[in-house]
Formats: sequence, structure tokens, C-alpha cells
Amino acid sequence: MASEIHMSGPLCLIENVKGQLRVNQEALKILSAITQPVVVVAIVGLYRTGKSYLMNKLAGKKKGFSLGSTVQSHTKGIWMWCVPHPKKPNQTLVLLDTEGLGDVEKGDNQNDSWIFALAILLSSTFVYNSMGTINQQAMDQLHYVTELTDRIRAKSSPSTNKVEDSADFMSFFPDFVWTLRDFSLELELDGNSISPDAYLENSLKLKQGTSQKDKNFNLPRLCIRKFFPRKKCFIFDRPTHRKKLTKLETLHDDELDSEFVDQVAEFCSYIFSSSRTKTLPGGIEVNGPRLETLVLTYLSAISSGDLPCMENAVLALAQIENSAAVQKALAHYDQQMGQKVQLPTETLQELLELHRACEKDAIEIFMKHSFKDVQQHFQKELAAKLEKKRDNFCKRNMKASSDRCSALLQDIFSPLEEEVKQGIYSKPGGYRLLLQKVQDLKKKYYETPKKGLQAEEVLQKYLQFKEDMINAILQTDQTLTEKEKEIEVERVKAESAEAATKMLEEMQKKNQEMLEQKERSYQEHIKQLTEKMETDRKQLIEEQEKILALKLQEQANLLREGFQNESRQLQNEINLLNEKLENTGGGCVIL
Repeated sequence: MASEIHMSGPLCLIENVKGQLRVNQEALKILSAITQPVVVVAIVGLYRTGKSYLMNKLAGKKKGFSLGSTVQSHTKGIWMWCVPHPKKPNQTLVLLDTEGLGDVEKGDNQNDSWIFALAILLSSTFVYNSMGTINQQAMDQLHYVTELTDRIRAKSSPSTNKVEDSADFMSFFPDFVWTLRDFSLELELDGNSISPDAYLENSLKLKQGTSQKDKNFNLPRLCIRKFFPRKKCFIFDRPTHRKKLTKLETLHDDELDSEFVDQVAEFCSYIFSSSRTKTLPGGIEVNGPRLETLVLTYLSAISSGDLPCMENAVLALAQIENSAAVQKALAHYDQQMGQKVQLPTETLQELLELHRACEKDAIEIFMKHSFKDVQQHFQKELAAKLEKKRDNFCKRNMKASSDRCSALLQDIFSPLEEEVKQGIYSKPGGYRLLLQKVQDLKKKYYETPKKGLQAEEVLQKYLQFKEDMINAILQTDQTLTEKEKEIEVERVKAESAEAATKMLEEMQKKNQEMLEQKERSYQEHIKQLTEKMETDRKQLIEEQEKILALKLQEQANLLREGFQNESRQLQNEINLLNEKLENTGGGCVIL
């Protein structure tokens, strides 16, 4: 976390005011300043079950998130505490503590469902905290997980059905951790000791039968098994005597049950070492500003009566970041060109080569910071703005050259103009003398460096402007015959025509160089876009293959447990995923 970010305690991120969820701007400011990737751990569960105590431990503090000591729910909305990650110095740990579910004072569980859904959408590790054992009552209290298909959408398309939509949940759902508080049973199965993870796995087994009761029994278990990519379980003994629980945050470890202290340490160690960086589909790592955008996008959907949609959130994030990526790329281009270019350049090619190198770097920066650039809208914007900047440099280069050459000609030829005014050349043989003088001054002009690509054109225009003066001296030179004067006039005309032809050829050469540069720019955009799309394609395939492997494993478990119907339903999701894998191509959209 950036050094200037320091939270001495938690702050409400999403306020629950009279049943309305709204964002806290002060908390968003904190998120916006966190440039590191974030590991987001959210905890949910019934009120008064000790959620806040665990979160304070993760923050490395005794106090912070409100524990409360009464039967009233203390935490309202979702509270946030951003702390330096204790094991990963380049990441920030974002802790989200939610208000207790099932608070009788609220009257309905509408907001509970939304807070449950938001905790899942925002976190990379989702902790469900409950009391006692995993029995049917515990599962019934976890009914919110069965409502997720009614609360969250993966795709924005309204035609997408729930089966197709929920098939994608695993691609962005967090890891699932079930914490069991005041656990008093022996961890045994068929007379053998088992681990908490095995206890959870056994508790998620389905019941054979087709009655409504059997369906109600199986539904939350199926949802947990299907939606969450990784599952973990921790058990905790009662921390101390019941009467001391009200002072839990003031007690030292030696005043607590030693088993409980060890269990909390094991839980914290797992979270610190195993909780992953929050990522979005496509391997997009989430930092503070990105998490801020997700919060705003999801809350906006909820407040407007719509469903929070992962695809919409990613696209909203992409709009912000792709626009910023364009600006970063342009700023880098401006900086590099400003450092490397000294106007005027001797040739157009010299300027275009500098542009090409800086443009290449700018495109790389854009590609690094952009994602989900639908139909390359932002890349096209970047290309157009880079082309405009290139053209502007060319214009500035021409003007700098013209200004320098004009000033140089004025400096070199001003003595000659003064001599003409004084009549030095208005005498017999003056014309030949003048021509020699002009040739000497032209040589001096040509030998002067760093004139730029307008050198010839500016010189010819200057000489054309002085033609009347030179011709007047020619006509008054009495040493020349009329025939010699006519020949000289024709020679000057021929020289002028030759110069015009040369300037035309130079203009055509410049135009050709500009066309070639435009084609090179186009090819550079295509090259980098193709490389990025191939990288994204491989990333997508890798993600889909991981999800496919998890779904195939779950299907095998269902078949082994004898649940044919559920296995067939999962097969539909597997088929959809296989179709996506087959259709995942590397086709490049032409800019």
C-alpha cells in the first residue's frame, strides 16, 4: 500500500441507512489512492457470532471493527479496513466486515441478500461465519447462497438464461471459507478422525430423494459446490467463559483458551498465505481504484432496481481505464518526443523515425494498461491522436525550418541588399559581379548546418522575390549585348523551372514518406493488438480449462454419490464451457 495510505481503524464503505444502501465517499477516496493489487477478505454471517473479532485479528489489532456485547447487531452496512499485507509487501489487504444477517430489528432480509451478494462480488476470499456445527439449521441460515442466481448476473445480455449465467459464476466467485465458532463436537467420521475440510466436504453431501424437503436440503449444498472454486473450513473452540465474552477485545491471549488462540492463528496464517489477489475474468488484477469502480457500479445497479452484473462492471471499469490508458500513452509520447526531437530536423525521415520509436512505446503502454477494448474503440482513438500529433510535429518542423532559413538568408544576404541600394552593381560588369556574389552567398547558405527540410524552398522563394532587382541590374549593364541579355534571361528561367521541378520532386518524396509512415503505424497497431489478443486468448483458455476441470471433478463426485439428474444439469454447464473453449479464437479486428 502506498505510504500515504494509513487507516488507524475501519471506515464504513457501504452504509445501510433505513434500508437503503449508499456509498461512503470518504472510504472511496481511500480506495482511490491504493495503487497496489488488493486481497479482499469479506466476512458474513448471523449477527452476534464473532465476525468482527476475526477481522480485527486479520488487521493485527485487538480493536477496530465493532464487536458489540449485546443481542443487537452492531455493524451496519459494510465496513472497510485497508492494511498493509503482512506477508505480501506489494499488496494491500482490504478487510470487509458486514452487518449481521438475520437481525430481527430489520424486519425483512432484502438488504441481507444484497449485502451477502456484494460481499461475494467484491471479495477474493469470502468467509461465512456461523455458530456450532454444520447442520440443517446452519444450511437454512445460508439460504442467501441459493438466491444468488436472482441477485447476480454474469452476462449483460437479457436473453441469457439463469443456467447459462450461473455456469459462469465460478469464473469470478471468491474462495469460500466456512468458520465454525464454539465448535464442541469431535471431528470424527465412521470412527476415524477427520480434518475440518473433510468435515465440510461431508456436510456438503447431497441427500437422495425427489421430495421438496430433499430439494431444500440439497439446494444450498449444490450452490456451494458449484459456485465456489475453492472451499476451506476452520473450527474454533469457545474462546473463554461466557461472562468474559463481553470483554473479548481487552483480553490477552493467555486469558483465552489456548486451543482457540492456536485456531485463530491458523486461520489468520491461511488467509495471509492463501488468499489471492482480487481478479476479474481475463486475469485483470484489482487495485484500489478498480475496487472503487466495482463498488460504484454494483451499488448503482442495485439502487436503480437492476441486478449487479459482472460483465457490466468490467466494461464500466474498462471504459475508465482504457480512457486513462490513452492519456498515459499520449503523455509518454509527448515526453519522449519532447526529449528526443530538436526542430528543425535535417530530413523528414529523421523526424518520422523518432515518431515511430515513440509511437511504438506509446502503443505498448496503452496495451499494458487497457483491456476489454470493444471493437478497439480506444485504440483507434489513440491511433488518430498519435497521427494528429505526428502531423503537428511535421508542421512545427516545417515552420521551424522556414523560420531558421528565413533568418539565415536575412543574415547572409542583407549586406548584398545594402550594396545594391548603394549602387555598387549599377555599373558596367556589375551583373557578372552580382551573380558571383550571389553564388558565394548561396554557398555560404548551403554550408550552414541545421536548416531543415525547407532549406531549398525558402531559398528559391527568396531568390524569386529578388528576381526583379537582379533583372534590373542585368538590363542596365552596358557591357552585355542584347543577345547576351536574352540568353541570360532564358538561363534564369530554366534555373527557376529546374528548381520548381526539384521542389515538386521533394514534395512527392515527403508525401510518399508520410504514406509509408502511416502504413507502418497501422502495422504496428495491428502487430501489438494481435499479440495482446493472443495473450488474452491464452489467459481465457487457461481460466476456462481450470473451471472446466473443477466442474468435471464436481460432476464425478455427483456421479459417485449417485445423483444422475444433478450430474446431467452440470453436464449442460460443461457443454457450454466446451463450446466457449472451441470458439475462443485469436481473430484480430482490423483497425
